[in-house]
Amino acid sequence: MGYEVEIIDADAASELRRRYRDLKSYSSKVDIFGLCVEFLTEDREHLKMWEDNFYSMSDDIRAHAKIYSIIDPSCGMKVLLEPSNNLAFLFNFDYYGWIKSIALGISGNILEEAHDAYSVHGAVLDMDGKGVTLIAPSKTGKTTQSWGLLRMDNAHLISDDWYFVKLGNGRPIAYASEKNCYIDADIGDVWEEYKPLVSHVRFDNKGRGIANVRWVAGESSVIPMTKIRCVFLLKRDHGDPVPIKRLTPEEGLDYLLKNDLCNPHQIIWNPHKERIRADFFSKFLSSCEVYLVNTIRTAQETQELIREAIRESGAVQ
Repeated sequence: MGYEVEIIDADAASELRRRYRDLKSYSSKVDIFGLCVEFLTEDREHLKMWEDNFYSMSDDIRAHAKIYSIIDPSCGMKVLLEPSNNLAFLFNFDYYGWIKSIALGISGNILEEAHDAYSVHGAVLDMDGKGVTLIAPSKTGKTTQSWGLLRMDNAHLISDDWYFVKLGNGRPIAYASEKNCYIDADIGDVWEEYKPLVSHVRFDNKGRGIANVRWVAGESSVIPMTKIRCVFLLKRDHGDPVPIKRLTPEEGLDYLLKNDLCNPHQIIWNPHKERIRADFFSKFLSSCEVYLVNTIRTAQETQELIREAIRESGAVQ
């Protein structure tokens, strides 16, 4: 993660709002799993990406959280967070990906405390009514493999990056967090089916842009929720010859905890938050079949390993 979060109090937040109140900011409210999150920025391109990325929220709804994106040459790049009122001040951010992840992280903090809805930094798809999720540290192939799975018959995307989970008596229910995906420019180089999608996207200075997968996979290719059956944890370890193996829930939790839950955007991390999240993931994994996949092979070979495990689990016929 390329930024640090500093916690500030309400007085400091009030002073920042006074200091920057005359900025000519654009404002937009979006719906993140029922929360109203407001974004204020002078960058029109970031505003457009924000509105393409998330479902819109009525301007009449009061915000549960506010994110101020501020350009101030006198400051470095940093995040100041006032957690009691969920106010975040982002200084000198030129990368939209971090902005949207901070919005999701703040939303996750609110939801896990007050609504028993928990964040997973991962991709999730529905296969004939049965959910499959990929959770992984950065640069281990999560996005590549999830978009590969979307090419399967009767596959539907819920989210390729972040989703929320509610636990009950049955399998965990995963809910979408975003309207459209923030994709890499090279996704069409791996899976040719997505080349037409890439041609319609305006990419930013990091080679990423907001894309609507429905353009190439059809309107019904994206759905809002699924019940999760299979969890695939990914790693990239050239010293391990085992391509895929089944894990116990305890082994899966140990892997996640050793890798910061595969989520660099948790915003607030302390012993209280660690207990909440570890308890959630323990219950989550205990309700699913858990696999560990080593992604050192080609994308196509790794994809076949995952598909075979899905078939053997009965998630698809």
